[in-house]
Amino acid sequence: MDAEFFVALGFVLFVMGLGYLGVHTKLAGALDGRIDKIKAELAEAARLRAEAQALMQSFAAKTAEAEAQAASIVAQAKAEAEALSKEAQARVTEYVARRTKQAEDKIAQAEAQATADVRAAAVDAAIKASETVLKTSAAGPDGAAFVDQGIANVRALVN
Repeated sequence: MDAEFFVALGFVLFVMGLGYLGVHTKLAGALDGRIDKIKAELAEAARLRAEAQALMQSFAAKTAEAEAQAASIVAQAKAEAEALSKEAQARVTEYVARRTKQAEDKIAQAEAQATADVRAAAVDAAIKASETVLKTSAAGPDGAAFVDQGIANVRALVN
């Protein structure tokens, strides 16, 4: 019997001893436990991935909603600014028209006052001129009363 036979016989006895002690079941159990642990980790990773994707979609939806809301706010602000601009323009136009009308009224009033002042001055000059003419032409006690009465009549007509 040679050495190779004894090595083979020792190997077979060693393997049978391991089988008798149940090393193969412990080894298979350990491998099954490791497989189960890896499966659990893979399931947890898949669950976390799905949760992350759902969260990402939620944030994308919130971002889109926020952008739409911001666009709406900007559009509303532009519309309000345009309305305020139009209102301010209308107020300025109305103010200018009102001030122009007031200026025109003041000018017309000043013209009327100037015309009245000129007429009054002309009437006063005419009265004084006629008074002078009448006093010089009508001499005597009756003439002065006649002149005073004529002056009163002219003043009554003018005013």
